[in-house]
Amino acid sequence: MKKWPILLLLLACSAPQAKMLTDILQRKVTVPDNPQRIVLGEGRLLYTLALVEQGNPLRRVAGWPGDLPHYDRQTWARYSAAFPAIKKIPLIGGANPGQLSVEKIIALRPDLVILPLYAKKPAAQDSTLMQLDAAAIPVIYVDTRVDPLKNTVPSLKILGEALGDQQKAQRFIAFYQRHMALIHDRLRQAAPVRPRVMLQLHIGRREVCCTTVGHGNLADLLAYAGGDNIAAGQFSSVFGQLSAEAVLAARPDFFLATGLGDAQQPHRLQLGPQVAPATAKQSFSQALASERVIAQLAAIRQGRTLAVWHNFYLSPWHLLAVEVIAKTLHPQLFHDLEPADTLREMNEEFLPLPETGTYWTSGEKSGR
Repeated sequence: MKKWPILLLLLACSAPQAKMLTDILQRKVTVPDNPQRIVLGEGRLLYTLALVEQGNPLRRVAGWPGDLPHYDRQTWARYSAAFPAIKKIPLIGGANPGQLSVEKIIALRPDLVILPLYAKKPAAQDSTLMQLDAAAIPVIYVDTRVDPLKNTVPSLKILGEALGDQQKAQRFIAFYQRHMALIHDRLRQAAPVRPRVMLQLHIGRREVCCTTVGHGNLADLLAYAGGDNIAAGQFSSVFGQLSAEAVLAARPDFFLATGLGDAQQPHRLQLGPQVAPATAKQSFSQALASERVIAQLAAIRQGRTLAVWHNFYLSPWHLLAVEVIAKTLHPQLFHDLEPADTLREMNEEFLPLPETGTYWTSGEKSGR
């Protein structure tokens, strides 16, 4: 009988410790102190994990959907070459990260499931959460895409605490806040005229012009960087369409586009970790020329154009987009700001694989 107290003490010491977190939806969730089997609800959460995890950011990932190799072959190629084990991570869904197999998640017996928020919540999301709760699998939500200005810093704190690396998370938070504050403070103090901007998503990918963002997401980042979005108030949803004629009538001062094509997509705007600067610039010129109606815009003909990597909107990497847009729209106010130096510092201080590609490019005057 005297052995029982000692045995109970040993069992208590060996049992996994737990802690209470509040996720981005203000849900109280009990999570293990040091989770070793994590399931991601989106593969492109890699971008954020790389900023808060040491070494291979996927070393503890036991399952994820297949959106990363589908939507970002460049990052997939680089990370799978550097960390071959990620090729063996079981899939819990396909390219649409909003459609996950609950059965596959449960079968993986994860310590923790991390899910992102979406601008349009998948119909099955509530059911997924209920089933995982019933299986006693902790689930936390984070958000760096729907309301990036409000939710990025809290989400980084949540991830740092959940993953047990609060020190690195806090270092990046300080870096992020410092860079974002510089943009905010200068614009507030100078109060410059805000140029009118047309933002076109995935230029060259669709035959119909023009897919854009009215509010939230990239629209919020554009406004933060000192732009006046011509799509603001034009539709109730986050994403929507403006006709080419409506864009021409709005007469924007600048034209901003996004894209993420690669060498296998020569007819699209090419940007990303494996794209050379000359390739990016040439592909942007071709993409602009292919938009025959909006190519008539004075902003395009006079070279007041900018293209940024589309996947910036998914993660705290959006601080780079904010810097590039702010410098483009207000060159005198931000004459000393060098987004390339920001990326270099991110490489040196936070990222396991240095990024050496091209994430933004500008257009040239058409001469017409």
